Amino acid sequence: MIQRLTALAFCLSGALMLQGCVAGAVVGAGAAVVGGAAKVTGAAVGAGFDAVTTSDEETKAKREREQREHEREQRRCEQRQRQGKAC
Repeated sequence: MIQRLTALAFCLSGALMLQGCVAGAVVGAGAAVVGGAAKVTGAAVGAGFDAVTTSDEETKAKREREQREHEREQRRCEQRQRQGKAC
């Protein structure tokens, strides 16, 4: 009888320890998944923010491009006027 109780106590304590290991593994894996999802979400939000905002370099490049287009159109208009055509 004492041997059975000892064996039962050993099995129960082993089962409880294994449950802790399994629970720890599940919690660890869950945290890894949540942590990974947070990184992906953060990256997506960062990319979305970059898409909405305009950097100084982009603004400058756009302004220079518009200036070149305006100057090109002015030259075309001057050429047309020299040829006697309307702009």
